[in-house]
Amino acid sequence: MSITDTIDKKSPKTPSSPRKDAQGGSTIGQAVAGGGGGAVQTEIKFEVGELERALNAKLVKKCGNRNHWEDWANDIAKIANTHISRITAIVTDPANTKEVAAFNAFAGELRDDLNDSITDSEIIEMLAQHLITKPVFDALFADYSFASNNPVSQSMQAVLDVLQEHRLEKEADTLEKFYASVARRAGGIDNAEGKQKIVVELYDKFFRNAFPRMTERLGIVYTPVEIVDFTIYSINDLLQSEFGLTLGSKGVHILDPFTGTATFVTRLLQSGLIKPEELPHKYKHEIHANEIVLLAYYIAAINIEAVYHSLLKDKGTKYQPFEGICLTDTFRMGEADLVSHLMAGNSERRKRQQNLEVRVIMGNPPYSKGQDSANDNNQNVAYPALDDRIRTTYADRSGATNNNSIYDSYIRAIRWASDRIKQCGVIGFVTNAGWVDGRAADGLRKCLAEEFSSIHVFHLRGNQRTSGEQSRREGGKVFGSGSRAPIAITLLVKNPKAAVHGQILFHDIGDYLTTEEKLQRTAEFGSVAGITAANGWTTIQPDANGDWLKQRDAGFEKFIVLGDKKTDQPAVFENYSAGLQTNRDAWCFNASCNTLAGNISTLITAYNEEVQKRKAYTGAGGKSDTYQISNTNPAEIKWSSSLEAKLNQKVEAHFSKKKIVRGMYRPFAKQWVYFDRMLNHRTYQLPKVFPGDPAANIVINVPSPGCITGFSAIVSSVVPELCVSASKGGQCFPLYLYEKETEVEEAGEADLFTKAEAESPASYNRRDGISDAGLKHFQAAYPAKGEGDRTTKEDLFYYIYGLLHSPAYRSRYEDNLSKELPRIPAVKRFEDFQAFSKAGRALAHWHLNYETVAPHAGVMLDTGRNVLKALTGDDYRVEKMKFAKTRDPETNKSVNDKTTVIYNARITIRDIPLEAYEYVVNGKPALEWVMERQSVSTDKDSGIVNDANLWATETMGNPRYPLDLFLRVITVSLETMKLVRALPKLDI
Repeated sequence: MSITDTIDKKSPKTPSSPRKDAQGGSTIGQAVAGGGGGAVQTEIKFEVGELERALNAKLVKKCGNRNHWEDWANDIAKIANTHISRITAIVTDPANTKEVAAFNAFAGELRDDLNDSITDSEIIEMLAQHLITKPVFDALFADYSFASNNPVSQSMQAVLDVLQEHRLEKEADTLEKFYASVARRAGGIDNAEGKQKIVVELYDKFFRNAFPRMTERLGIVYTPVEIVDFTIYSINDLLQSEFGLTLGSKGVHILDPFTGTATFVTRLLQSGLIKPEELPHKYKHEIHANEIVLLAYYIAAINIEAVYHSLLKDKGTKYQPFEGICLTDTFRMGEADLVSHLMAGNSERRKRQQNLEVRVIMGNPPYSKGQDSANDNNQNVAYPALDDRIRTTYADRSGATNNNSIYDSYIRAIRWASDRIKQCGVIGFVTNAGWVDGRAADGLRKCLAEEFSSIHVFHLRGNQRTSGEQSRREGGKVFGSGSRAPIAITLLVKNPKAAVHGQILFHDIGDYLTTEEKLQRTAEFGSVAGITAANGWTTIQPDANGDWLKQRDAGFEKFIVLGDKKTDQPAVFENYSAGLQTNRDAWCFNASCNTLAGNISTLITAYNEEVQKRKAYTGAGGKSDTYQISNTNPAEIKWSSSLEAKLNQKVEAHFSKKKIVRGMYRPFAKQWVYFDRMLNHRTYQLPKVFPGDPAANIVINVPSPGCITGFSAIVSSVVPELCVSASKGGQCFPLYLYEKETEVEEAGEADLFTKAEAESPASYNRRDGISDAGLKHFQAAYPAKGEGDRTTKEDLFYYIYGLLHSPAYRSRYEDNLSKELPRIPAVKRFEDFQAFSKAGRALAHWHLNYETVAPHAGVMLDTGRNVLKALTGDDYRVEKMKFAKTRDPETNKSVNDKTTVIYNARITIRDIPLEAYEYVVNGKPALEWVMERQSVSTDKDSGIVNDANLWATETMGNPRYPLDLFLRVITVSLETMKLVRALPKLDI
């Protein structure tokens, strides 16, 4: 078995995923080695001391066994950091003119080869990685002169040679026994497959632990060999059927633009699809690979060389370096003319590749559209030309309002590859399958159907962002823990001579399959030809919306839309807003008002300190636009792009207790929230909906288009968090809108919010959220027989809420509701309209007043005592509710007993009616939301504790509030289902 690893790059640009400043520049951080603001001394004696003694003490235990490599990694990570500090000290000291000049020249060339957002500190990290890992590869592949033949290795070593007078090799000396362990592990293995296995172990167990920041940025996973082989053999099948060629045919240039550790290329060489007589020419001239991560690049080059020479070892072939691999940012290769001098060999390879007519592109593109936290310093690089192509194709053809996700890296890869093969060729990619039916990808699907003559999609499922039964149907994840997204193998063919264009063939691997079963089926099919032989393809005819799967009911378009910000068509609501997006929920939401105030104060202090540094900062040449944030300590601050923008504007933050208001974090789970445009990432239109606390308003929350957890609706009378109604975000439709008396329509959100902070809702004019046009639409459907019989906006608001709970409505328009905002039909009979409206009012009553309705009396509280009243306040403390367990008689497996919830060690709730779990909102039963949120949790990054018991005692004055809430939501759930079952038929 050969190497089966590749990189699922969650960041498309690294080696080090640098943070871009406001102007796109980058710089090394201040005083990296010294830990302070003073000058860094370069004449540091490079003695490891206690670290060295600790290492030596462990050496006797480490005799080459791969199980010890993780332990080695922990020690070597410390030495790597020492290298980084040492090199930093050298190249930031102006006295070291020769060293500084060499480093700056190399940094410039590396930015030219990769991308110009790479910071000096990240380049230093690469040099440290090279210094430590070069001997590893020398030991592992002693027969190959990799280091002396590879242009990147040569360039790295040339810079380090200039720095060697500072005794950088001192630390490498302490690692000799580790290098010897690698050599011993490789000893006696004379085949490429065996050595590749060692590389896998090193990469997985050593490099990932020695360089954890790199691993965190990239998300290293292994692409199963079954998937790699299916893709390669499918490409060969399509080359033969479409063009009468094979992967071995002369003139067929093959490129893996995101090669990782070269799984695709090595499997191609080993596949037998390239004949032995074709192999030397193919290896030397027509196989190409790009990689952006230094360690992966090294491993990829060595893997390819080792496999090639193992295949030809009986022919007496001398060592020949693989010249088809480039250290480069593939996306940037089309952005500008790239010229390099210090890394001339690598630059020459890139220019040579650029001039080729590539006919086959294959691989596993990066999967990322951004970063979770700006503390990660992991923003995506901008690619103006490529992103402009996406904007003028995929985005322009899309009907989605928010299509930011189409700039995800794997979609960038599809756009880049589609252009790179020009008018003729085959693309084989293993990607996130979200584009197959995602709302924002409708424009992409339209373009693919127009640009390619045939498209084969083998859908492997595995979407673990779903829950419950849907998650079980999705089955196992083919990347294991490496990806929670669904995965698809996609083959795209451009054949200008094809008889049919835009043919789409789809095969779904099926429900409830384990990872092993999916891989077995993939291997059994072998290629697209295998699925064809099994009559497994379904031909898809896209609809006018660009939908391939789950095509929408065309009749839905006849109804008036709930809200619309993209066109001038009439809409029911005049304005609406997404929920609150803080990008720092652990900081901005908390069950305790006091804890929240303390957290925000800590954050503001750290932020304002950074503002002062920003004001005082003057970069190279007097420029201040290269400032790099110094404090990324997650226990003190959580950065986001919006807060970084405020920092660059040198705007200070100020705490105000008035900004602490009640919020709805998840269904039936209120918390205190710091509602502030400064410290919330996006407030959207919410300041016009909730201008203060309390503001008399109600909003209907529905999922944003693209929901994967099923449609639901929930009302709120407090500020809703973004994901109250759906895991991917929701939209809020208000009963009322607020604006200042003197406010004009053009007033910006910032102005309104600033005023809202200082003044109470009473100082605002309140107007209806439902538009006049929306009301007229329904009044026309139900003409009034008398003045008191006229439909009002409030009637319509509750009609909508009732209708959105109709099982018939949700079922009939399920595919529409997953891809667009609801449209509201007018039922035929006015009596039915009234029934829906009355039911909507009743549903709103239960869903808004859930904290005060009567607790369900039908359960038994098992307290271990005879009288519940004997319990004290502390007895009601909850840490985490959980279901009791029972044994499934059919499978004999332990399963949840949902009739019984263990509240805490003292209290157990028994005889819970199973019917209560039928009320589902945001993907799971309301009762399970209570169980999840009434708990004590600690944010792993910041260490912030969110203790639901503090809401109970501080806000509600009732320590048994979590228990009462659970019992009340049983009542709410049962009453909700009673109302839903009594709704009229959907007669439109």
